[in-house]
Amino acid sequence: MQDLLVPVGAGSVLAGVLVLVVVGALGIALLRARAAVERERAAARTASRTVEELRAEVTEIQRRLASPGPDERTPADESGYVITHLGDEAGSPRHAAQEGPRIEPALFADLVLRESVVRAASLAHGIRVALAPETRNRIRYEVRREVRRSRKQRRAEVKLARRAVSLRQREALPDDEDAA
Repeated sequence: MQDLLVPVGAGSVLAGVLVLVVVGALGIALLRARAAVERERAAARTASRTVEELRAEVTEIQRRLASPGPDERTPADESGYVITHLGDEAGSPRHAAQEGPRIEPALFADLVLRESVVRAASLAHGIRVALAPETRNRIRYEVRREVRRSRKQRRAEVKLARRAVSLRQREALPDDEDAA
């Protein structure tokens, strides 16, 4: 009996230590998760704007949209439409308002190059798909089918035309030949 008590006691101590380690690991994980949630809440509180700030911004935008700007002209101010602005000076506020955002030359070249590469790749893919054996066989099959259909229709039209011609010829014959 003494021999059994030592292994059972050691096993129970080992099980108790194992339970303590698992509980401790879970506790640490819970504390880390809580700390992360608290950090996120604090960041959300500092980053979010209050309802009053948002309302003030919306009313400001509505006020700007409701009142016409200094460079906006109404149709009543002009006698006609302005098609070009060749006479405008480069430094005028009207010219500055029409000028779009500046794109740096390197960025512009990058955009053009990317678009060209995308177009070339899509063209190459389309050609590769069009020249695939399956596609060529399908096209060949459809062409044969269409040729057969058109032949059949042409034969039917010729047959119908021959009938019409023979009917007209019979009607054109004099009646005395029919009696004889």
